Amino acid sequence: MRNKNVLLTGGAGFIGSHTAERLVKDGNFVIILDNMSSGRREFIEHILGERAVLIIGDASNEKVLSNLFSSYDIDVVFHMAANPDVRTSSMDTWSHVLNNFMTTYRILEAMKEHSVQEILFTSSSTVYGEASVIPTPESYGPLKPISVYGATKLASEALITSYAHNYGITGAIFRFANVIGPRSTHGVIYDFINKLRKNPRELEILGDGTQTKSYLYVDDCVEGMIFGFEKRKEDIEIFNLGSEDWINVRRIAEIIVEEMGLSDVRFVFTGGIDGRGWKGDVKYMRLSIEKIKSYGWKPKYNSEEAVRLTAKALIKEITGEV
Repeated sequence: MRNKNVLLTGGAGFIGSHTAERLVKDGNFVIILDNMSSGRREFIEHILGERAVLIIGDASNEKVLSNLFSSYDIDVVFHMAANPDVRTSSMDTWSHVLNNFMTTYRILEAMKEHSVQEILFTSSSTVYGEASVIPTPESYGPLKPISVYGATKLASEALITSYAHNYGITGAIFRFANVIGPRSTHGVIYDFINKLRKNPRELEILGDGTQTKSYLYVDDCVEGMIFGFEKRKEDIEIFNLGSEDWINVRRIAEIIVEEMGLSDVRFVFTGGIDGRGWKGDVKYMRLSIEKIKSYGWKPKYNSEEAVRLTAKALIKEITGEV
């Protein structure tokens, strides 16, 4: 995709900032909309200028969106704005409904009003809930998310498909495995590094350590999104994006201990409900990516490689090493 005016919501966040870099590199003009709740200006500072602008505002605000769509000749929307922390969704339900679902509704309304036809939406593996089929294909159902986060992502998917049917909007929806990499500001790797910095002799691990999931490196994620969006064959096409394997939490902890140069670290497991990290945590998750592979894409890194690369990058970021 080249020479497009792209509205990128959540573009100063973790995945969003990497996507913004790629879009600029490919010759697009990127309007980054972010309320900076989890985004950081330093993630995108280096691309701002002739090919990218940052608008600080909320994607659920009608006036903000009206001004944006009136000021810029937008060709396509990459809607990535969301509250990214699945774990907090059972404690702060409204934040996830507002930032994950209402933003989608406002974006679609603005697209309809201003005749913008194309959308890319970042969904999540959490829409599947506790799938009985693993690896889980896009055709799996019924979808029964067990987290509020997953529910808001699934609701957004449904809204997008309905607007496609009623108003001619086209695009792609991507259901991610756990995306990791540089600039991560939450998640298991980020948490473990910070815990070990405070106490290098002991590491608290939520759950029983057997939680096993697929991890996708952020570069692979961005590449897969762009590829799927360009190659889509349906009005609204749904793709899984993940790695072809998985890794458990205990092994992730071991890798981080290795990368931090520590030894004799005692792992303390909290147990929790059925060994989960928290209520609403899907204990086992691996997506089937056979569909997008049949289109010609597959990830460069497996889960363990993605975890190790991320650990190396975040240790440097968190400790301030060059």
